[in-house]
Amino acid sequence: MKKLVISTGAGISAESGIKTFRDADGLWENYPVMEVASHTGFLRNPELIHKFYNERRAQLVNAKPNAAHYGLVELEKYFDVQVITQNVDDLHERAGSSKVLHLHGELMKMQSLKNENHVYTLDRDHLETSTATRDQYGDPVRPFIVFFEEAVPNFTPAMKLVQEADIFVVIGTSLVVYPAASLINCVRPGKPIFYIDPNPARVDLDNVTVIKKPATEGVKELIETLKTMQ
Repeated sequence: MKKLVISTGAGISAESGIKTFRDADGLWENYPVMEVASHTGFLRNPELIHKFYNERRAQLVNAKPNAAHYGLVELEKYFDVQVITQNVDDLHERAGSSKVLHLHGELMKMQSLKNENHVYTLDRDHLETSTATRDQYGDPVRPFIVFFEEAVPNFTPAMKLVQEADIFVVIGTSLVVYPAASLINCVRPGKPIFYIDPNPARVDLDNVTVIKKPATEGVKELIETLKTMQ
C-alpha cells in the first residue's frame, strides 16, 4: 500500500468555522497575534493566554469536521495515510483519521510548566484553565501549544514522514509559516505532489499539481485522482 502523506493548514478547518490569525491583518479573534500566540506574550500576560485559549476551546467543541476532513479518512481505504497538521484543533481525529501528527500543539490539551512530558487532555466539561490551575503534581500548567519563538518538537518526525512519502499532498496553507512550509522540499525527487488551496502560493518544484479550490471541493477532486494511482 502506497504511503500518502498529507500536510494540512488553516484552510481545511476554515470551512468548519475555525478562524485563524491570518484572517485580518495580524489579529486573531481581535487580539494581536504576538500577544496571544508567542512565548514572550505568555511570559508577559499568562492570564490573557489562558483566557484566549479557553475561548478557542469553547469555539472548537461546537465546530464539526467538514467534508475535507472526512475525505482524508476515506483515503485510508486505498493508502497508508499520515496526516501532518499545523492546526491545533482536533477535527481530523473527530472525523476518524487514524494517524495525525500535530506540529503546533493541541488545543484540547494542557502541559505542565515544570515537566514538559506531563500533558493532559481536556474534555467538554473541563475546558478552562487559568494561572491558578494545577496538575496532579501540584504544578502550574499552560496551553499545549507551540508558541511563536519556541522550537517545533514534531518537525523532525514530520520531515521523516515526508521523506518516506510515495505521494505528498498540501491542503489549505499559504506556505509561509516556517518550518512547516519547508516540508514540501523534503519530498523525494519524482514523487507526485498535490496542492489544494483557493489562493495557492507559487511553488517552483516539479511534479506539483495545483487544485485551485477550497478544501472540501479540492479533496473531492483529489480522491478521484488518487484512486487511479493506487
